[in-house]
Amino acid sequence: MHALLLRFFKVLLMSLGALLLLATLLFVAGNLWVLGKTQARIEHELPLCGAERVGIVFGTSHWTRSGVRNPHFDARMSASARLIRLDRVDHLLLSGDNRTRFYNEPVTMWRDLRGRHVRDEDMTLDYAGFSTFDTLTRARDVFGVERALLITQAWHLPRALYIADTLGLEVTGCAVPSRPVRGVWRLQAREWIARVATLGDLYVWGREPYFLGPLEPLEIAPRSWEAWVLDGAAVEE
Repeated sequence: MHALLLRFFKVLLMSLGALLLLATLLFVAGNLWVLGKTQARIEHELPLCGAERVGIVFGTSHWTRSGVRNPHFDARMSASARLIRLDRVDHLLLSGDNRTRFYNEPVTMWRDLRGRHVRDEDMTLDYAGFSTFDTLTRARDVFGVERALLITQAWHLPRALYIADTLGLEVTGCAVPSRPVRGVWRLQAREWIARVATLGDLYVWGREPYFLGPLEPLEIAPRSWEAWVLDGAAVEE
């Protein structure tokens, strides 16, 4: 009897070990797959980011849990304003969480960018970007976006690009410059988990966005110099 129990536990431990090894291999393979499919389309120098009509800016909290200003938020806003000035993008789709009236990422981004001299007509707010998946699905199905520059941190871009690819969007990634931040390794580690979860969302569970709504194509205003050229052409006619 004792020998049978010992043998049973030995087989059980070996089976659990094999399952753990398989799960680890699948976890690593999933991450390497996403990274391999997207890394070549991530640019780390803002002036070299590919020019697109639309830049999608992913929302994040303005403040950290410790009550200080979120450096990741600042980096995204600074990069977005600079990309407008560099004419790398013409219009910014600001997508973030607005589940309650006390928390509104899109409006916070809009206010910050106005303070950085980005014109109101160069920004559209998406109040239902509750996740990276929701942001990109709504960009396609609500705002009529087909091509875009994705603006966020380098560790976030592979997952965002992969989701966009699966949705049929033509995208490239522009990694925002970031200074060293304490605890960023936690976000990077969480991103490894999120990439694998995203593969499940896309290929296993058939995830759907939390909220869509009617089509509202972006109204992209001409740049100041374009307006001047158009006005000049109208006068000549």
